[in-house]
Amino acid sequence: MSDPIIKMVDIEKHFGSVIALAGVSFDVNAGECHCLLGDNGAGKSTFIKTMSGVHEPSAGQIFFEGNPMHFADPRDAITAGIATVYQDLAMIPLMSVSRNFFMGNEPIRKFMGLPLYDHEYAERVTLEKMRSMGINLRGADQAVGTLSGGERQTVAIARAVHFGAKVLILDEPTSALGVRQTANVLATVDKVRKSGIAVVFITHNVRHALAVGDRFTVLNRGKTLGTAKRGEISPEELQDLMAGGMEMATLEGSLGGTV
Repeated sequence: MSDPIIKMVDIEKHFGSVIALAGVSFDVNAGECHCLLGDNGAGKSTFIKTMSGVHEPSAGQIFFEGNPMHFADPRDAITAGIATVYQDLAMIPLMSVSRNFFMGNEPIRKFMGLPLYDHEYAERVTLEKMRSMGINLRGADQAVGTLSGGERQTVAIARAVHFGAKVLILDEPTSALGVRQTANVLATVDKVRKSGIAVVFITHNVRHALAVGDRFTVLNRGKTLGTAKRGEISPEELQDLMAGGMEMATLEGSLGGTV
């Protein structure tokens, strides 16, 4: 197997006297969905913000495509190819789907020497990319607020893929969705993974993780308890790990090696 596209080694993050991360290691390969599981307060949000350039680690190293990487801010991570889809999705409900899709990357055409927003191109690409993810919109000009939660998640994911994401970080993408919308989002994640993009799937829902994950890492109180491959651990064991209901000796025997 080739080197991980992103590898984080012994990452620590301190906020004054508060230790949010205490030596977390994690990696993900191209074409793999690596799920990061943990209950509320486990350190998941701090970890992904460190991976995506929001926080600078207090200690530890980040390697991207085999090279040491220092992200001064989120723009550095985005430029490198790390895209993060947060729970709030960073969308404007009253704006059209195509406007949200191209927000910050607006396509421009020239008319009599003047730069104008290229509505036709934006709407055509938006419809094509959403269709490729299994979503058929009534029109790219409809307000994004008229879409379901799962469809809005798909817009955000399709947008990240279109603009060249090599690593896609998904922050609890199914946390507020119904059964059908969740199934649609999980199907979208599977398509992204199969296209060769590395997916980091953050969740506290074991069933959703097992539906799409290739590997599973459990985070508890700022530390990784271990990593297991698909088929190496049962849903019940994962749930117990998240709840802190297993002793370390049992843990090491259950997982395919601690990280």
